[in-house]
Amino acid sequence: MPDAPALNGVFAPLTTPFASDDHISLPRLRENLARYNATRLAGYVITGSTGEAILLSWAETEELWAAVVESAGAGKILIAGTAAESTAETILRTRRAASLGFEVALVRTPHYYQSQMTPDTLAHFYRKVADASPIPILIYSIPQYTGITVEAPLVERLAEHPNIAGIKDSSGSVQRAAEMARVAGKRFRVLVGSAGTFFASLLVGASGGILALADALPESCVELYELATSGKIAEGRALQQRLLPTSKALVSRGGATGMKYALDQLGYYGGPVREPLRPLSEAARKEIDEVLAPIRAQIAG
Repeated sequence: MPDAPALNGVFAPLTTPFASDDHISLPRLRENLARYNATRLAGYVITGSTGEAILLSWAETEELWAAVVESAGAGKILIAGTAAESTAETILRTRRAASLGFEVALVRTPHYYQSQMTPDTLAHFYRKVADASPIPILIYSIPQYTGITVEAPLVERLAEHPNIAGIKDSSGSVQRAAEMARVAGKRFRVLVGSAGTFFASLLVGASGGILALADALPESCVELYELATSGKIAEGRALQQRLLPTSKALVSRGGATGMKYALDQLGYYGGPVREPLRPLSEAARKEIDEVLAPIRAQIAG
């Protein structure tokens, strides 16, 4: 089993660009990556929640993975979302991602049979995937979508496995991030998925974040990370406060739809979401336009 790359810093969970005919647009993906490659992002997550992974076919998933590996800049860590509901399918996807060149697999908790996904069942699932995976895996806890929250006692059990490198915790709880960091040990990395609690989570032991906000504002998110890790508390708190309205409008309320709209306003390619997701309402577009206005003015200047 290979050693995990340094999972510190800010990772962008890339959106999946669709053309107007609902087909994936690889040229648009490459355009976005060319811009991201010039930033200080530590790496990219492809086929995660922000990437509408649940709405993609397997053929589309492989197509995206291959394009990202081909177009990512040197030194960017590549993480593939490989989750499926069955253990066997998750292993197949993880092995395929590894064969294409991904360095880490992000594995969401299975959740369809939610009542049966006990800590013991999840521990068995993750250990079996990790045993079979050629690359390190990250646990992915996103209770707002799955209804399942990975807690610190389960993290403590799984952190002992040499091929489980860490967790992406998108619960937004600073206390939970602190508890995980306390029990997991130095090798295991706690990455958070909430930009609104990013700075506080770093101060209590998180090593970085996989932040949807980094799709739109990569350098601001990296700056927040650097202020935390360099001990510049007052400056970090001020930046966190400035980013809160943008994070709420684009991510918390807008989701993948809001993020894509914001990308279109900032010179990236966002494009349409895939049904059953729907375009933003006029009120939601107006809210995003208002929070982006000073950012667009700064870019123009």
